[in-house]
Amino acid sequence: MKWKTIAFAALVGFGLWQHLQHRPVRPGPGVVASQVPSQTDSDARAFAFKGYTLEPLQDFRIEARVLATETYRTDREAQLSPVDLALGWGRMSDSAVLDKITITQSGRFYFWRVDEFPIPRQEIEQSSANMHMIPSSDVIERRLKGVRPGQTVRIDGWLVEAQASDGWRWRSSLSRNDTGAGACEVIYVRDLQVF
Repeated sequence: MKWKTIAFAALVGFGLWQHLQHRPVRPGPGVVASQVPSQTDSDARAFAFKGYTLEPLQDFRIEARVLATETYRTDREAQLSPVDLALGWGRMSDSAVLDKITITQSGRFYFWRVDEFPIPRQEIEQSSANMHMIPSSDVIERRLKGVRPGQTVRIDGWLVEAQASDGWRWRSSLSRNDTGAGACEVIYVRDLQVF
């Protein structure tokens, strides 16, 4: 009987630890990430990575507030990208705005819903995005998996197209102005800082 009590206490303790590790961070009101993402031409060449070929399309840097995170394990893309981050910048990094927007992620998409627009629809669409993260190392992968909503991240990497020998392709969007299927960024993350 005693071992059952110990096992139950260990499970409860682990659950509490998991909850505390992944609970959202609550910054105060105000824009916490004011700059739009930047991208420039890349002279990097295609390279092999985990059985795929990755072609850098653009150098990419973003500092943004994490709106939501989702971990994937079973889709093909998870072999490269185990984590998606929904990110916001400009007024989409302001708690006063985000308090009026419901944000979710599912199936490699990011969804938002409002009862009343706190800022124009176009600004929501152009100041936030779902981004598929390809960690360049185990260290970066662990950091990505530890990111919590509400934190600010700085990511340096490449927007890439991934290709497989069987013809499969996964190409990053190169614009912040698109929406829907194909509008997500696919980022090879060379560096990640979390604030």
